[in-house]
Amino acid sequence: MNANANPRPEEPRRSTRQRGHVALIGSGPGGAELLTLRAAELLRRADVVITLREPAAEELAPFREELLALCPEDVSVVEATECGGQINTLAITRAREGQRVVRLYSGDPFVGCRGAELVAACREAGIEVEVAPGLSSITSVPTFGGIPLLGEGTPELRVLHARPHGDKEVDWQEAAASDAPLVILGADAPAGEAPEHQGPGFDVVCKTLIAGGRPATTPVAVVRAGGTTKQTTVTSTLARLVAELKSTDAKNHHVTAPALMIVGAPVARQSELSWFETRPLFGWRVLVPRTKEQAASLSEQLRHHGAVPEEVPTISVEPPRTPQQMERAVRGLVTGRYQWVAFTSVNAVKAIRERLESYGLDARAFAGVKVAVVGDATAQAVRDFGIEPDLAPPEDVQSSRGLVSVWPPYDAEIDPIERVLLPRADIATEVLSAGLVDLGWEVDDVTAYRTVRAAPPPQPIREAIKGGGFDAVLFTSSSTVRNLVGIAGKPHNTTAIAVIGRETEQTAIEFGLRVDVVAPKASVEALAEALAEYGAAKRQEAIDAGKPILKPSQKRRGRRRKL
Repeated sequence: MNANANPRPEEPRRSTRQRGHVALIGSGPGGAELLTLRAAELLRRADVVITLREPAAEELAPFREELLALCPEDVSVVEATECGGQINTLAITRAREGQRVVRLYSGDPFVGCRGAELVAACREAGIEVEVAPGLSSITSVPTFGGIPLLGEGTPELRVLHARPHGDKEVDWQEAAASDAPLVILGADAPAGEAPEHQGPGFDVVCKTLIAGGRPATTPVAVVRAGGTTKQTTVTSTLARLVAELKSTDAKNHHVTAPALMIVGAPVARQSELSWFETRPLFGWRVLVPRTKEQAASLSEQLRHHGAVPEEVPTISVEPPRTPQQMERAVRGLVTGRYQWVAFTSVNAVKAIRERLESYGLDARAFAGVKVAVVGDATAQAVRDFGIEPDLAPPEDVQSSRGLVSVWPPYDAEIDPIERVLLPRADIATEVLSAGLVDLGWEVDDVTAYRTVRAAPPPQPIREAIKGGGFDAVLFTSSSTVRNLVGIAGKPHNTTAIAVIGRETEQTAIEFGLRVDVVAPKASVEALAEALAEYGAAKRQEAIDAGKPILKPSQKRRGRRRKL
C-alpha cells in the first residue's frame, strides 16, 4: 500500500485536534456557580482533573461533586493529596500524552496558591498552559461577610499572610502603625498544619496590633468558611475578639475553618451590609424526599434561600403490571372515546405522553378532548407537550377535591360524550373519580404508573432524620410521608415539617408529626417559599428576643428528648 494513501480518518483528526494542555482553574470559595464561564468550559473538555489540596479543600469538599459534574463521564480524577510533591510532574506527563489536564485550586491559582510554579514548569517543558482566574478569598470572603474593603474614604488596603514564608515574616509593627484596613490570611491555622507553617493565633495578632499602636477599639471581624453555607462571621474589636470567638463557638456548637481576619473601619458596616448569612434558611440542612431529577428546581430554590438540600427518594415510579389498560386508553383518545382527560400529577402526564410517542403519536391525539389538571407542575408538563389546560382547581385549593368543585356536571344536551379518562397512580385516592361520577360522568380510571416504596437511604441519613440532623423536611405528598417514615423513621421533634397541602398535612398528623409549614397552594415553589418565610420569622423572633440565631438542628443538642 502506498504510504501516502488515506489512513484511518480518526487518527489524524485526533492528533491534530487534541493536543496536550494544562489548565489551572480557580474554583473560588464555594460551589460551581462561582466558577467563571471559561473555567466551566475547561472542565467540560477535561480528560484529567487534579483535585484541591489547599487548606480550604476540606470546606470545599461538599462542592466537589458539583465541580466534577461539569466534566465528561469518562474523566480521570486524580486526588492531589495522593500525589505527594509530584503534582506538577504528573500534570506535565499527562499533557505530553495528549491529554487535557485541569488542576483545581481554591480561590485563585496565583493568590495564596502555588499555581505560578505549575505555569513555570509547563513553560519550561513546552506544554501549552492556561490559567482561569478564580474569586480570591481576599476580596470575595469579605464581600460574603458584608464588609466593603475599598469604599469611599478608604484609599488603601493591605493584605498580609500571617504564616512564615521562609525567612520572611510579617512586619506587624509596620502594619499596626498604618490606619489602612488589613486583610489577614493564615492566622489561627487549621488543625493538622505543620507547626513550622502555622501563623500566630488571633489573640497574638490582636495583642501585637494594639501594642504597635492600633486602638483597642478598632473594629475587627473573622469570617470562617467564607462563601460556603458553613460561613460564620464574628465582629468585635481588637480588645474583645478572642472572647467573642469563644462565646460564638459555644453558641454555634462548631468551629469552622479556614478563617480570614479583617481589621479596620470597613468592619463597622458589617451588620448593615450582611446579605449572605442573613438569608432565611442560611445553612439549613433540608431533606427533599424526591429523586435528583424531580427535585432539581426545588433544590435550586432552596439554595437561593441559603439552604443545603439533600435529595432522598422515597418513591420509585414503575410501569403498570400489565399494559392493557393504557393501550385501551390511548386507543380511546385516538378514536374519540373521551370528552375529558384529567391529570393529577406530572408522572401521569409523562406516562400518557410516553405511551403515545411509543406508537408514533403526539399531542394531536388530544384533538377535540378537554384537559383538566391539578397543580402548577402538572399544568406545565401538559404545556410542555403542546397542550393548554382547559380546567384547573382554584389557586387556594390545588387538589382533586378542588378540581371537583369547578368541574361542570354532565349535560347530555351539550356534551357529546360522557366519558372522562383519569390516568393516575395505583395508590391514588378515589376523591376525583367519585366526585366526577356524582356529577354524572362515566370515568375510565386507569393505572398509568405504580408507586413503590424506595430502598432505605444510607445509615448516616437515617440517623440524621431520627436524630435531628436535618433542620427541615419537605413533604410533597401523603405518600412521601408514609414512605419516608417507613424506610427511615420519623423525623426528630425539633425538625421543621413543611407540607404541600392540607391532605398531606393530615397524613403527617396521623403519623404523629408536628406540622410547622403548610404551602398556600399545591406547588413545590410555594412550599419552598413558605419554608423560607418560616425561617425568616424564626430568625426575627431570635433577634427581637436578643437570643442567638440557631438552626433547628442546633436546638436539639444538649437537650434530652421527653419520653
